Amino acid sequence: MNKKILILPGDYIGTEIMAEAVKVLELLKAEGEKIEWSFGHLGGAAYDAEGHPYPPSTQKAACEADAILMGAVGGPKYDSLPRAVRPEQGILGIRKDLGLFANLRPALAYEELAAASSFKPEVIAGLDILILRELTGDIYFGQPRGRRSNAEGAEEGYDTMHYSRPEVERIAHVAFQAAQKRNKRLCSVDKENVLETSRLWREVVIEVGKQYPDVALSHMYVDNAAMQLVKNPKQFDVIVTGNIFGDILSDEASMLAGSIGMLPSASLDVNNKGLYEPIHGSAPDIAGQGKANPLATILSVGMMFRYTFNRADLADRIDAAVKQVLRQGKRTGDIAQPGERIIGTKEMGDAVVAALKK
Repeated sequence: MNKKILILPGDYIGTEIMAEAVKVLELLKAEGEKIEWSFGHLGGAAYDAEGHPYPPSTQKAACEADAILMGAVGGPKYDSLPRAVRPEQGILGIRKDLGLFANLRPALAYEELAAASSFKPEVIAGLDILILRELTGDIYFGQPRGRRSNAEGAEEGYDTMHYSRPEVERIAHVAFQAAQKRNKRLCSVDKENVLETSRLWREVVIEVGKQYPDVALSHMYVDNAAMQLVKNPKQFDVIVTGNIFGDILSDEASMLAGSIGMLPSASLDVNNKGLYEPIHGSAPDIAGQGKANPLATILSVGMMFRYTFNRADLADRIDAAVKQVLRQGKRTGDIAQPGERIIGTKEMGDAVVAALKK
């Protein structure tokens, strides 16, 4: 039976980068892989087409799919919309709807792109970090939330940060298991010295850790973790943290690699059904110009085969093809150095497909 992939191109450059990812799928299908895909709307494109960032048609298709491949959503066109129908609500909605609680973001420094990073080569050489972010809890989803007038009559906004024991347990298990497959080191990031939520988080992670005696567990406050990622990033192997801390730290870690346009991500449920997407935004300033880097989206396809379809062989092929293209000197504008020839979105996608061909 064919594996069903739902493709949600999203907004602005989303359609451009997704077209290159589809080329990879087309090649693999031509080689005999049993996959099929359909297209849907999410984010601003969904609001334009159906009046909601996560419409019923997309909800149905997402539930029926084995995996979802998504572009980037949002942009200035939608900034004036009410919060309930902003493109970002589509992302939050699909994560919650499908129970995608574990976000995996690798931060990998490619040797060929060392000069593209703002960090010294010796700081990032050989960098390979995996950040696991809990995705469906924390302050982004906590209730109550809203705006009100305080006792002095001043307007204030409020949000609620909370985690339950089962929520922390399940992300901790994913993190320890990921560490077992790597270098058996896990750093749990929290703010235990001031937050009750983090005190529970740390207690539960320690308890779960007793089931994984082969993994060395450490703890770090989030402010120190942010500093250490800049100062000495190679001290980390796997990092696990909550939703808001993970949102910030994973974006920080992405810049160690030289460009946010190079990094994929996976968001998984308890059965490894996943939503796969590049971590960068919709880049409205370059949309329609053929300048966007499609490599993070293509690498997201590789993660899809690795985690949801259990095809590490295909994932390794895709990763190797991207590395080969970089060795050949192919560069989109975001990863090019002065004097290097810059190629466009389509040419970069074609180069990866050429490298993939057996």
